[in-house]
Amino acid sequence: MPYRILALAMICAIASACAPLPPNGAPVASSEGEWPSYGGGVLGARHSPLTEIDTQSVRRLALAWTYHTGELGPDSRTRNRRSLEVTPIVVDGAMYIITPLARIMALDPETGRERWRYDARLDRGIGFGDHTSRGVSTWLDVARPAGAPCKRRILAATIDAKLLALDAATGRPCEDFGDRGVVDLRVGLRNAPFETAEYEETSPPLVVNDLVVVGSAVADNNRAEAVSGEVRAYDVRTGARRWSWDPVPQDSADPGWATWRGPRAHHTGAANAWSVLAADPARDLVFVPTGSASADYFGGTRLGQNLYANSIVALRASTGKVVWSFQTVHHDLWDYDNASPPALTTVEYGGRRRDAVLQATKTGQLFVLDRDTGEPIVPVEERPVPRSTIPGEEAWPTQPQSAIGPLSPQRITADEAFGQTDADRALCRERIASLRNEGPFTPPSFEGSLVLPSNIGGAHWGGVATDPKAQIAVVPVNTVAAVVKLIPRTGLDSVRRSTPSRVAGEFAPMRGTPYAMYRELLFLPSLVPCTPPPFGALVGVDLRKGTIAWRVPLGGATPGAMSSSGFPNLGGAITTAGGLTFIAATADRTFRAFETRTGRELWQTTMAASGKATPMTYRAGGRQYVVVAAGGDGDVFGTGDAIMAYAIPR
Repeated sequence: MPYRILALAMICAIASACAPLPPNGAPVASSEGEWPSYGGGVLGARHSPLTEIDTQSVRRLALAWTYHTGELGPDSRTRNRRSLEVTPIVVDGAMYIITPLARIMALDPETGRERWRYDARLDRGIGFGDHTSRGVSTWLDVARPAGAPCKRRILAATIDAKLLALDAATGRPCEDFGDRGVVDLRVGLRNAPFETAEYEETSPPLVVNDLVVVGSAVADNNRAEAVSGEVRAYDVRTGARRWSWDPVPQDSADPGWATWRGPRAHHTGAANAWSVLAADPARDLVFVPTGSASADYFGGTRLGQNLYANSIVALRASTGKVVWSFQTVHHDLWDYDNASPPALTTVEYGGRRRDAVLQATKTGQLFVLDRDTGEPIVPVEERPVPRSTIPGEEAWPTQPQSAIGPLSPQRITADEAFGQTDADRALCRERIASLRNEGPFTPPSFEGSLVLPSNIGGAHWGGVATDPKAQIAVVPVNTVAAVVKLIPRTGLDSVRRSTPSRVAGEFAPMRGTPYAMYRELLFLPSLVPCTPPPFGALVGVDLRKGTIAWRVPLGGATPGAMSSSGFPNLGGAITTAGGLTFIAATADRTFRAFETRTGRELWQTTMAASGKATPMTYRAGGRQYVVVAAGGDGDVFGTGDAIMAYAIPR
């Protein structure tokens, strides 16, 4: 596929340690044959014990069935482009999915036949910025008799911020939950949304110990006091709110309070957790990956380190109180959200077994933290970074760096610029030379700053997959750079008029600050990156040694593509006890299997559309299936509504 089309698809997409079973049926880890939650279990390790499909038999993997959601026609059009990115769950002999249009379906996992469908009747005129829904969750009420309504519940958070509870057997709302099966998540926020599209839900809720816990997604860069990013827990039976935690401290006794300076600092919004949460039910802990505070690219209204933004935070599941936190970026000025879900596993680093939390970041780091304390297991160093030149801004002087080493490139010079022709290389060299470019964490500037990794990562929302036996963590990354420029508000109109029109360009108002923002990916007019290939990669980290074990281009070996070019990617991987890592993620519409220990590609197949979703695997009818949603293209190619299941032919 031509690079321009691949880049266009990406740009459009941008706008296991097992614990004891908890008191009720919240899935803790992937049980034999099932995939009961987004990450395979609430630990989020994304590992399956299934072995039927292994490094030898994977070569015979073939399409077993396809299910189309039916959301491609004119009647399904939405104001902004949407994307099918769901990871199905399979439990009790049924598969459950959700679509960007807030429709929830139950499917037969052997055939893909639809059993029931629930339509939450989304208002399609709302212009959600990231129009997707990545999954649903489930809970089993062991106190209810077999066959009773809502004995097993399907919990979903729709894009328009409604928390739903449905009967898993019929798809009917659970009348005893909230308002006849619905809780409005916009109610009770500290900072209310100024418009419906500012506040949305893209990730599945987390179910832990009779609670359903939700974060939120907040539209970036609109205003300094954006909608607030509270994480909240609700009773899974009744929908009553049990606790709420605000990542911007509101209590002066909180240790994080003093890390926000300025008269309006504690009114700051966002710092929300839009990624998938994880939990350790036995420890009564919820692990929350938080994002950047508003506004993303100017922090003069929120001076200081800004705890608990850009952090992995362990909350007491029963109360919502902070147990520990680890900040991955101090005083974020780059939109470096913790987009990756945390992965809970047991590592054998340095010859010692320890329960850990793995957090990959857009900065291209992998932090390995003790699950009880948050202390780094693999060492972390604070390194000096450049100062800001913007009046009113104070960039934090250091940033954390993992001893594992960067998963993706951290800097590029003009001499290293890429181009397929001499003219392209010259254009990229000229562009890079014109930018402020002082390596990692170069702050935004008036002249324009080169930011590498870009705001899409580094490691992105695809996150980490772990293999507990091999002690390998697998992380997909991007290698493309961005350009970020701050514009004094008085000069915004003239800058808009003089800036060349680019598909990858974006202006944002950042109301409540003295500046507006312009950013774009560092691409040629042909939409080929100026950074050298591979443009995307898959990285294997040896958790025993705390080092990178292997790194391979992700994509680029298809006909007509540059050898080993790699492709920009969004979407995650899973691992299996069969020694395999499965991932789609790239815009070349290819589903791939790699050998987890070596990174060697063993199998690939072409899908109906790009697979920007994270796959999953399960056993049904005596066969192991691997499933991925093909719909990451959204409306670009008009083919993206398929759930595709693969198995070894009988």
